[in-house]
Amino acid sequence: MSNEVKESEEKSRRLRERVKLALPVRVHCRETADYEWHEMSHLVDVTPFGARLRLKRPTEEGRLLHLTLAMPRQLRCFDYVEDQYRVWSLVTNVRLLDPETERGSLVEFGVAFVGKHPPRSFTSDPARRYQIAARSSGLWMIREESDELLTDVDVSENRKESRLSIPIEVTIDVFADNGAFAESEHTVTENISPIGASVFTTLQLEVGRFVRVSSQQFNVSLVAVVRSHRVASDRITRLHLQFVGGEWPL
Repeated sequence: MSNEVKESEEKSRRLRERVKLALPVRVHCRETADYEWHEMSHLVDVTPFGARLRLKRPTEEGRLLHLTLAMPRQLRCFDYVEDQYRVWSLVTNVRLLDPETERGSLVEFGVAFVGKHPPRSFTSDPARRYQIAARSSGLWMIREESDELLTDVDVSENRKESRLSIPIEVTIDVFADNGAFAESEHTVTENISPIGASVFTTLQLEVGRFVRVSSQQFNVSLVAVVRSHRVASDRITRLHLQFVGGEWPL
């Protein structure tokens, strides 16, 4: 192997290595067209292609977040002379944490840097999810993810898990700033599976919002995301939820 090839492989390996760098980072998330939030955090580690960090608010794989940080210039893919590096980032994995033992942090997650601007479809539908397509010039290219709504009108054969039509008493807490909750509701499930549930509700939540679903009966508390919000023929509103980072213990 020539010296030139060895040097090229060594440079490529160094670029892929994670650098432990606890830089402050400002995270901006648009959960829905009408709801957005910001949170200050610190990186856990970083590469030119992505990073890992923690938040007191939930997120899920496939979501786009906007990060602002004083990234070292040798790790940037653009804006080399700017003080702040502003980069759209795709959440690629999520791990739930215990806020009581992790200084209030609810999730640790990895992101892939995807560029200076979001896709056009994000502007009209910020709850849309994406997936990695390829990498170009150090940044990741993404495409829209085909999403299967978890509703009780889906054909049962197409579901990943069968739902049980049983009423389970649950508490729905709506996430607000810094891990607090904006509002809560005690209700019951219409049906439930290990990966999602339909619950009766009076809450006015748009698709894409995150909630906490808790049950004393099952001694469980899970993060969930609203996939559908509809009024049935009985004029009662249902929230169709998908659990994030865990499964319901049926």
